Amino acid sequence: MKSTRLAHATVAVVAALALSGCAGSHTSKEKVTMTTDRKTQVVALLKAIETGESAPVAVINPDHYVQHNLAVADGLAGFGAALAALPEGSARVNPVRVFQDGDYVFTHTEYDFFGPKIGFDIFRFENGRIVEHWDNLQPTPAAPNPSGRTMIDGPTSVIDLDRTDANKKLVAAFVDDVLVNGRLDRLAGYFDGDHYRQHHPQIADGLSGLGAALEGLARAGITLKYHTVHKVLGEGNFVLTVSEGEFAGKPTAYYDLFRVENGRIAEHWDTLETIPPRTEWKNGNGKF
Repeated sequence: MKSTRLAHATVAVVAALALSGCAGSHTSKEKVTMTTDRKTQVVALLKAIETGESAPVAVINPDHYVQHNLAVADGLAGFGAALAALPEGSARVNPVRVFQDGDYVFTHTEYDFFGPKIGFDIFRFENGRIVEHWDNLQPTPAAPNPSGRTMIDGPTSVIDLDRTDANKKLVAAFVDDVLVNGRLDRLAGYFDGDHYRQHHPQIADGLSGLGAALEGLARAGITLKYHTVHKVLGEGNFVLTVSEGEFAGKPTAYYDLFRVENGRIAEHWDTLETIPPRTEWKNGNGKF
C-alpha cells in the first residue's frame, strides 16, 4: 500500500509543480532552498520508497529526469510505475553511506525490494533538482565473506576533505593500471602491505586474499575484465568508480567504492550487475 501511495503521490507532485509554475522555472529563493543539503534530500527520497512519503519526490525535476536503471522507464512517470510494482508494504531502505561530489550525490544502500539487495545510487543535480540517476544492484549474500565482512559494514565517516582530488587520482590510477590494463606488477604500490579490508562476498582481506580469488577464477575459467571507466566520484577518503566490463563472459557494470588512508587504498566495497540485452531495456539511455 505504501509503495502504491507513493506512486500516486509522484503524479500529484508533478501536477502541483506545474500548477504552481515551478516545473519549468524557479526563483532565486527556491534554488537556494532546493540546494541547501543535497545529501539530506537524496536520503529522504530513498527512504520515501519505504515510507510512502510524497514530499521528498519534489526534488526530482518533473520535466527532465533521465533514468539509467534499465529496468525502469524514463522520467518521473517511470519512477512512479516502478514503485507501484512493489508488493505493498514490502520495501525496506537503509542508506548506510552518502557522499557528494559537485553536482553528484552518491549513496551506498541496503535494500529489500523483490528480495534483499545492496546498491549504489548516483543522482545528478541541476538548478536545485535531480535530473539524472544511475544505480547498480546486487543480491545480498546469505553469509559474510571469508574475512567475516558484509557488503555494507565498515567505516562511514567522511574525513580528509582536503585530500579528495588526490584520493580520486590514486584510485583512478589503480583502476586503470590494475583492473583495466592488468598491470599486476604495480598492484602492491597502491596498498599498505597486506593491510586491506575487503567486502566483496567471495574475497578475503589483504592482497593475499585478492590474489587467491583471482587465481581461483582463472582455474575455473571465469573471466573478469574491466574495459572502460565511466565515472570517478569522491568525497574525502571515499572514492567511487563506475566501470564497464565483462564477468564470466557477460557484459557487466562494476561499481567499486574505495576508502583511502594515508595515501593508500585501505578498504573496498563493490557491486556487480549484469547488463541485460538491449531488447529488455525500458529506456534508451544506457547503463552508463
